[in-house]
Amino acid sequence: MSSIFTKIVNGEIPCYKVAEDDKFLAFLDVNPNAKGHTLCIPKQEINKIFEMEETLYLELMAFSRKVAIALEKTVPCKRIGMAVVGLEVPHVHVHLIPLQDMDDMRFQRKTSLTPEEFTELATAIGNNL
Repeated sequence: MSSIFTKIVNGEIPCYKVAEDDKFLAFLDVNPNAKGHTLCIPKQEINKIFEMEETLYLELMAFSRKVAIALEKTVPCKRIGMAVVGLEVPHVHVHLIPLQDMDDMRFQRKTSLTPEEFTELATAIGNNL
């Protein structure tokens, strides 16, 4: 059975796309810790990050870095935090979270945005790539 992220990659479920290339996709988390919380995923469904082939892993980190730089240009923050947890969806994903304080990294803390705010934000981050 395909993960929810594979369904997003295949266009079966919509997302607020930030960036995409032939191997990776970045989109806004719809249940964000902070405004701009972005997920970077490989298009290939892989359950665990350390099961990735090394070259693909390094490419994911490079892709995530580009997105993080654009995110920091777009969303005022002290820095971009990065986490790889991977328990909630069995598909590798890197969380990029704009941080004001350490509480922004706590996954119990959430913020909300309207669909219009998500769309504007995804476009703005993409424009800073």
